Parts: sequence; structure tokens; C-alpha cells
Amino acid sequence: MVYGNNNQFTIRMELVQKLQGGVIIEVSDAEEAKIAEEAGACSIVVHHGTPRMPAPDLIKEIKQAVSIPVMARVRVGHFVEAQILEAIGVDYVDESELLGIADNDNYINKRNFCVPFACGCKHLEEAFMRVTEGATIIWMQGSRSRWSSSRPDSIVETVQIVRSVMMEVRNLTNADEDEVFTFAKKMAVPYDLVVQIRQIGRLPVLLFAAGGIWTPADAALMMQLGCDGVYIGSEIFSCVDPYKQVQAIVQAVKHYNDPHVLAESSSGLEDTESEDDGGFIAYLV
Repeated sequence: MVYGNNNQFTIRMELVQKLQGGVIIEVSDAEEAKIAEEAGACSIVVHHGTPRMPAPDLIKEIKQAVSIPVMARVRVGHFVEAQILEAIGVDYVDESELLGIADNDNYINKRNFCVPFACGCKHLEEAFMRVTEGATIIWMQGSRSRWSSSRPDSIVETVQIVRSVMMEVRNLTNADEDEVFTFAKKMAVPYDLVVQIRQIGRLPVLLFAAGGIWTPADAALMMQLGCDGVYIGSEIFSCVDPYKQVQAIVQAVKHYNDPHVLAESSSGLEDTESEDDGGFIAYLV
């Protein structure tokens, strides 16, 4: 999967290929990071509960605690936060609406960095824009304010977005040359990017589902819909046994087309309890 002839983009894509078919877990400290790694997560995202870049000391502590790649968030458009994260050695940067927006008009020019970037999208046009800027991981995400696993309706949003993006890519694959040119002009994206997507039948970056994914079945659903992996929010650590829950989801992603393995992965998981907006939700797997 290579967009254009940009060698730097190719290098960044090689750095993210190891995440394909994996589970990325949001963590808030080194202890949660260790649990995620031991349970089989392919990468972690540092979450610290404040609307800005995580403290460098926290990131360094987590990086020392685990051997899997570490991702950290920056506010939209805040390229200096990204410069700092690259300088301290994060493996990936997530330019995230979850932290807020530093620049209303401009996203970060991710082609100015060596570190790969992740960005969110709610439709194909937005995904095109982020890829054009240099993103190599796209979150197909539900709620922009919170990818809460404890919201029972948030997976509906995520499924809708995933299905919509995949359907539009299929439509583009079946388009003739004139329609491809019109499509690129309408979307205001490079023609060669649209041509490449038509040829390979997918976006030339990794696509991860994010939002409402709580059970092994949820994760397998996203994989069967065509995602390259799934993102799990930090709510997973409110489980009775977060290690077991993460491990079950990791197995489901690896064997998403095998109902027997999925049934086994879904068995033996205890009730999970979490609070959402002052309410109480209990989910029995």
C-alpha cells in the first residue's frame, strides 16, 4: 500500500504495517500498559484525561515499561506538540479531536515528520483529506467527544461509518475513468490517490475501527466488515478482569472468521461494570 512516490510516506507505512490485524489499547499509566502488552495488544495509546498532549515524563515511563509501540495524542493542528512527541521517541502520533482543536483551519502537515500519524474520519472524504496530509492510520470512529466502550449505542455509529466508507470505496472501484476524474475533482483530492484506490480496491493506509468495541464479537464484526484492526478505549480496565477481556478480543481479531474460536473467546468472561454520565451499565458477555 503506497500512496504516490513519496519515499517518506512509504517508510512511514512500513512502520505501521506491524499493526495490521492487531488491537490497540488506550492506557493511562505504566501498569495498564503492561496488562495490554501481556494480553497481546499490538500497540497502546497514552490517555491522561487532560485536553492536551500527555506529559513527556509519563510517556517515557510507559515506554520503559513495555516493548510494544507507544502512541500519544496531540491536539488538531498543534504541530509543536507533535514535534515534542517525535523528539522524545513516540512510535506514532494521534492527531486527535478527543483532545480538542488548536487550529480551526489547519491540520498538521504530517509529511513534515518522520513519525507516522493517526487521524479520525467519519466519512470517505475526510479520510481522503487526512491521507493527503500524510496520515498512515485512519480511525473510523464513532463519537468525536468520546469513544466510550460503555455507551451501548456507540457501536452503531462506528458500524455505520465503517460500512459507509467501505461502500464508497467499492463504488469507486467500479467507476470508469471519467467518473474517477470527476470524483477526485469533487473531493478536492489528488487524482493519483483516487486512481490508486480504484486499482487496489481500498485506501492505501491502515483502517482501524474505534468506538463501542467491547466484546470479542464486536471486534470480529469490525474485522469482517473490512477493518485492519480495532481500537479499545481505556474503559476496558473497568472490567473485573481486563487482562482476560483484552486477551479475548485479541484472539477474536486474529480469528475473526472462525465462529468456533469466537465462541471460545467469548466464554468465561465475567460481568463488566462501568459508569456513563452518572448512570450504571452492566454488560454480560
